[in-house]
Amino acid sequence: MTTATEDHFLLTAEVADRCRVSDSTVRYWRMTGYGPPSFRVGRRVLYREADVCEWLAALRAAQAAGNGAA
Repeated sequence: MTTATEDHFLLTAEVADRCRVSDSTVRYWRMTGYGPPSFRVGRRVLYREADVCEWLAALRAAQAAGNGAA
């Protein structure tokens, strides 16, 4: 189990930078249920860095297996 000090959180813009897409693309992914898990704290949408890394790894694995998830 992780503690609060072990978690690192990213904002939408930071996720967009990592994925090399626009902020609006990340917001669209969130709206459609695609993309890494997120949650709100007040008006901010946050993503656990570990969740983003896991999501990207799953996409890579799916593409390597020939499933072509994009």
